[in-house]
Amino acid sequence: MEYSVSEIRKWDRAGMAQWERLLQAEGLRPEAGPDYICGVFDGDRLVATGCCCRTTLRCFAVDSEYQGQGLLNTVLTQLMDYQAQHDIYHIFLYTKPASARFFADLGFYEIDRAENSLVFMENRPNGFERYCAGLKKYRADGSSAAIVMNANPFTLGHRYLVERAAAMYDHVHVFVLSEDASLVPFAVRRQLVLSGTADIPNVSCHETGPYMISSATFPSYFLRDEREAIIRHAQLDARLFIRIGAALGLSARCVGEEPSSLVTGIYNDVLAKCLPEAGIACVVIPRFELNGMAVSASTVRQLIHDGRLADIRPLVPQCTWDYFNSPEAQPVIARMIGENEVKHY
Repeated sequence: MEYSVSEIRKWDRAGMAQWERLLQAEGLRPEAGPDYICGVFDGDRLVATGCCCRTTLRCFAVDSEYQGQGLLNTVLTQLMDYQAQHDIYHIFLYTKPASARFFADLGFYEIDRAENSLVFMENRPNGFERYCAGLKKYRADGSSAAIVMNANPFTLGHRYLVERAAAMYDHVHVFVLSEDASLVPFAVRRQLVLSGTADIPNVSCHETGPYMISSATFPSYFLRDEREAIIRHAQLDARLFIRIGAALGLSARCVGEEPSSLVTGIYNDVLAKCLPEAGIACVVIPRFELNGMAVSASTVRQLIHDGRLADIRPLVPQCTWDYFNSPEAQPVIARMIGENEVKHY
């Protein structure tokens, strides 16, 4: 039987409707905003699909009536070709445990898995092991803790979290999420963290690379229930972080309290359960408040969105204030103003 292979474009309502129905029939949730969707068609009927989202491959599905015909291989080949055309060669994918063997036979290597729901893989052997080995040179004497932050942008709340951790531990490793999926570019966020903590001698700054999972990369489409998706995300992140912690000799991971966020609340609960089992404490630090209100990056973004740049001054360190008053920041400010929703971006 001959099949046709083509891109399903976002403006193609009929094609997108078929795509969503196929994913739902196979127990998956449609991915929001994929870069490229591959469709395999039997006439006008979509029978297999997969998509690219930055460096990850997602949403693999084959119609139950067409399974066993090698269509998943066809989809994977098409997606890999698309990535190569865009100079993306280090590729990750998330799949169900039942499909992990198939992808392993095609050159993907398991990094870790979250119980029986999710497998995280990459197309480089020992990629994660090499990443952890590279971190060992940053091991510090005495007790050490890690903080993972997006810093979109860096605020006095972030600074307070680092200060508290630095007072509690001999050394603090601050990891800045390195994927450019935020309104403030990674290079800027990293520099603001470096500048904003430069006077704290026992702090070092690192980028997360692709191995500390963020909401921008986590494949929640696998899981129909949002709460389950958050739990599985946190479990996978915790498992990876435990291995990173072993490389750095970490004593603790410090997280900021977020009483108003369901996602962060569940996430912190999972970390608090998983990390101590591996000998790493999970320390929740209360949020920094100003005039009775928690200082957060989302508040800063909202103020900028509302045209109230001057009002962020009490909420950010000098380096962040200087950045937003520089010509370099004008495109970022314009994007914040133009976004419909910036609070939880």
